[in-house]
Amino acid sequence: MLLLKKIILVVLPVAIVAGGVLAKDKLFVGKSIVKQLSAAKADIHEGDIIFQISESELSTAIQLATHSKYSHCGIIFKEKDDQLYVYEALQPVRFTPLATWIARGKDKHFVIKRLKNAGTVITPSVIDKMKEAGKRFDGKDYDFYFGWSDERMYCSELVWKIYKEATGLEVGVLQPLKDFDLSSAPVKKKMKEIYGDHIPATEKIISPVSMFNSPLLVTVMDDSTK
Repeated sequence: MLLLKKIILVVLPVAIVAGGVLAKDKLFVGKSIVKQLSAAKADIHEGDIIFQISESELSTAIQLATHSKYSHCGIIFKEKDDQLYVYEALQPVRFTPLATWIARGKDKHFVIKRLKNAGTVITPSVIDKMKEAGKRFDGKDYDFYFGWSDERMYCSELVWKIYKEATGLEVGVLQPLKDFDLSSAPVKKKMKEIYGDHIPATEKIISPVSMFNSPLLVTVMDDSTK
């Protein structure tokens, strides 16, 4: 497997807040990465789902509540310049160059997953459908409340809805908020900040870990694998 982690060069630190929501991005990537990522295109497909660990209080709360280290995800697409981008619910929903996206995560660690039967399901026409489905979310604000409406988007919601609309598949299982582990102090603090005294216990949520563990997916790239 390719170890893209080794080709990322971070020149200035990045300040991250709230579950992958970017407050200030002063990130520069080494020039050689463009060449390296071009060589990796054969191993990274459009429609692949990429996961990472964000560095923020909200990310910590998500990790504790879901019992998973992964707190952020997006879909990989090619844009008109034929370069690889991650379509993600950040602030706002947007395309981020793959190299920048990887460098922004904790330790630059990432995992890429793909449908087991992607060869027959993720056709060029389906990729077009995925991109078209994603257009209506472009520029929308990040959803700190983790609601299921289309007015705002959080990361796994964006990926789940695009896959559902374009393929009919449900990658991961929606769960009511009350099913997550809400017992730790960091989670309680963040819940109080977001919801006050009115926690929507029955609100259905799709978590990054539910997608990560979906039996529909297979790991195709993990930068921690030597």
